[in-house]
Amino acid sequence: MKIIVPMAGRGSRLRPHTLTIPKPLIPIAGKPIVHRLVEDIAGVLNQDIEEVAFIIHESFGKKVEEELIAIAQKLGAKGTIYYQNEALGTGHAIMCAKDSLSGPAVIAYADTLIRADFDLDQNADSVIWVKQVDHPEAFGVINLNEANEIVELVEKPAVFISDLAVIGIYYFKDVAVLKNELQLVLDNNIIHGGEYQINDGIKQMMAKGMKFVPGTVDEWMDCGNKDVTVETNSRMLGFLHNDGTHLVDFDVKLENSTIIPPCYIGEDVVLINATVGPNVSLGKGCHVVNSSIKNSLVQTHSNIKNANLDNAMIGNHASFDGNFTSISIGDYSVLE
Repeated sequence: MKIIVPMAGRGSRLRPHTLTIPKPLIPIAGKPIVHRLVEDIAGVLNQDIEEVAFIIHESFGKKVEEELIAIAQKLGAKGTIYYQNEALGTGHAIMCAKDSLSGPAVIAYADTLIRADFDLDQNADSVIWVKQVDHPEAFGVINLNEANEIVELVEKPAVFISDLAVIGIYYFKDVAVLKNELQLVLDNNIIHGGEYQINDGIKQMMAKGMKFVPGTVDEWMDCGNKDVTVETNSRMLGFLHNDGTHLVDFDVKLENSTIIPPCYIGEDVVLINATVGPNVSLGKGCHVVNSSIKNSLVQTHSNIKNANLDNAMIGNHASFDGNFTSISIGDYSVLE
C-alpha cells in the first residue's frame, strides 16, 4: 500500500501563519497536520505501508523535506518527495508523483484530519470517503445508485443531490488506472475552474464501468482557516484526552497556575499566574504570565503576558502583551 499526499500550497486562507511555515506543518495538539493525517491513515488501513509520497512546493526547503521523509520512515516506509511549483490543480499535483502511481494507494489531501475505521471493499476499484454535512451546496458531493455505488460527482450542487460530501481521501485498487486517465486529462487540456482536477480522471474511470463505493468517517476536521483550525485543535485534544493520551509534558513549570484539560502542553513550557484550558495547545518553550487562555492554539517559543485569550491562534517566537481576545498572530510578531 502507498499513501500519496498532495500538499503543494502554503495555504493563503491561514495567513499570516503560513507565511513562514506551510499549512500542513501547522501543529494540531502538538503534532503537524500532515504527521497526524499520515499516521492516522496508516493506523486504520491495517496494512504495511510501502511508500509515502509527498507533493510539495520546492520553496518548502530541505528541512521540511527531511521532516516528511522521517514521517514515512517512522512507518517503516520509503519517503519520496515530488514538486508541484505551479498551482495547476489536484489532478496535476497527483501527476507530479506519477513515478509512484502504481499498485494499491490512498490519496489524501493534507489540510484535513479524520477519525475513522477504514473498511476497504476488495471488490471495488475505488473508495471515496465522504461525510454527511448540513450544507452540501458548499461541497463536492456524490450521487449513489440503488446498489450503493457512486455514479456521479457533483461540485457544489445548486439543487440537492445528496448530503454526502467528498472529504479528499481516496483509495484506488490500482492507482495506475487513475494515472492513465489523468494523463489523458493533461494531454487533452481538460480544465475546470482553471485547473486540472482529479474528478475528471475519476469520471473517466466511472464511464468505463469501474466500481466506486463510498467510505465514511466518524469525524472530519478541516484546517482551512484560523477559526476552523482552532476548532479542529480543540476537537483533536478532546479525542486524544478520551483515548488516554498523555498530553502534558512532565516537566512543565507551574507557579500559581492551573491547567484545565484537555490541553497539550509541550516541553519547557512555563506558566506563572496563569489559567490554561480547556482546549489549548502550547508548543515547546512557551511562557505564559498573568494570563487566561482557552480554546486556543499557540505554537512554539512564544511569550504571552497580561492576556485573556479565547479562540486565538499564535505562531512561533511571537510576543503578545495585551487584552485582545480573539487574535491571529503569525511567527515572530511582537504586540505589546
